[in-house]
Amino acid sequence: MPSGLAALLDDVATIAKMAAASVDDVSAAAGRASMKAAGVVVDDAAVTPGYAMGFSPDRELPIVRKIAIGSLKNKFVFLLPGALLISAFAPWALTPLLMLGGAYLCFEAAEKVWGHLAGHHHGDVPVDELAQSSEEREREMVGSAIRTDLILSAEITAIALADLAGRPLATQAAALAVVALLVTVGVYGVVALIVKMDDVGLHLTERSSASAQALGRGLVKAMPAVLGALATIGTAAMLWVGGGIIVHGLHEYHLDLIPNVVEAIGHWAGGVPGLGAVTGWIARAAASAVVGLAVGAVVVAVLHMVPKKKSAADAAH
Repeated sequence: MPSGLAALLDDVATIAKMAAASVDDVSAAAGRASMKAAGVVVDDAAVTPGYAMGFSPDRELPIVRKIAIGSLKNKFVFLLPGALLISAFAPWALTPLLMLGGAYLCFEAAEKVWGHLAGHHHGDVPVDELAQSSEEREREMVGSAIRTDLILSAEITAIALADLAGRPLATQAAALAVVALLVTVGVYGVVALIVKMDDVGLHLTERSSASAQALGRGLVKAMPAVLGALATIGTAAMLWVGGGIIVHGLHEYHLDLIPNVVEAIGHWAGGVPGLGAVTGWIARAAASAVVGLAVGAVVVAVLHMVPKKKSAADAAH
């Protein structure tokens, strides 16, 4: 009996070690996948605050909460099952899907750059929106934010899935679930802090402490600069990530002219003594962003030409 109990305890210990190893494997895989998707996560955090701006302060956090819930539905109801189906039955489709998503990111960023150069202000509210009720506009903004999140979350999921290729399907599912949860909590936690930063500042200005009042005034004054910096960071992140995905996809298909140029630039910049790793990474990211801007500019130009061609054809008839 004692020997049987000892054997049972050994079995339990073995199972516990295997479970712990599995948890460690999932955690490590999720961590690496999250790092690979960091650029899109930065963009997601930079883009989302704009959807909660322009409403009364008491509606800002409920709007962020609604978008976060929609983001979780996007990831767990649509994207995670879809990613696992692709991994199980059509792994060859991952690279073209990644490149398609990368091209979309490049297009979004290039359109923002074009809008800035052309003097278009995304913060301007159209006349028809001014005529909407607050509830209607809130529903529209939340829906628009959730649709944008679907694209960005799909790219995060695809990037994470690419890093998990070759692992057991259960590990992929668990790691993707961890990534989805961590990214959603992280992004929308940061978004909530950003949209309430001015309110926190106003609250601090009402304190009796002079230092608290100074901090509060600083937060309020910094809000426009923070939003502007986030917009710039988001655009740069889209170009870097989108361009990098396209460069990697070209390499996968053995179309190595552009990937070799990007790599050569990174290798050249990496020759700085003591800072080679940093300067090399920055150079590769910048070169990838240039590729992304070129791809995005082509897509923007094509899409802007299509309506003109249609209207010309209609005029001819």
